[in-house]
Amino acid sequence: MTAKPIKKSDQKKSWNKKTRISKYAVETRSKGKRFLIVCEGQTEEWYFKSFPILTATVDAKGIGRTKTALVEYAKRLATQNTYDEVWCVFDMDINYEDIQKQDFNNAIFQIQQGSNKNFKVAYSNDSFELWFLIHYQIIEHQQHRTYFYKKLSDLWDINYENDGKKLAFCKTIYERLQNDIDANQENAIIIAKNLFETVQHLNPHEQNPVTKVFELVEELNRYLRN
Repeated sequence: MTAKPIKKSDQKKSWNKKTRISKYAVETRSKGKRFLIVCEGQTEEWYFKSFPILTATVDAKGIGRTKTALVEYAKRLATQNTYDEVWCVFDMDINYEDIQKQDFNNAIFQIQQGSNKNFKVAYSNDSFELWFLIHYQIIEHQQHRTYFYKKLSDLWDINYENDGKKLAFCKTIYERLQNDIDANQENAIIIAKNLFETVQHLNPHEQNPVTKVFELVEELNRYLRN
């Protein structure tokens, strides 16, 4: 039986309120586990940089490369420092040409079939913004990324395609999702898990809609507070 998202009417109840992190804890806890997160762009980079991590270190980098080139770059970075986990974060390209499907699949398979189990991938299809939108609503059917851009524009009162990817706005997205009473990360994780269960038998480029970002988010959440 799959879990159901939390009802919006329950989000204000005391047992489901978002708790604030103690400033004292931030100052006194030692840093432990080290994450390297290599992303396609600054939207993803600053989303993960914004997690209020207390007991781990997050090194997030946004680069503009093909999927397989991104994976190779992450491997090179991983040899330069000691990381406990290395994550690659990317999504499917808009025009779905065969060469891009192959690049998307090959990058994912290279990580999943590799011998290093601490090297992981959080991919999305069609776009990373699917992860943001399912904080607000259930998505069950394939949508083009312009659909996500339009919905986020309405929710955030911004032209997301034009202004939502600018650095200043990217730095606000994590906090925006955390503070918006209509957004719920726990629901987003449940929805994302259900989506993946539905399409996991398909090749990655055929898995639409899907976002494996929930796996990285769940891992980072372990280091937010005790």
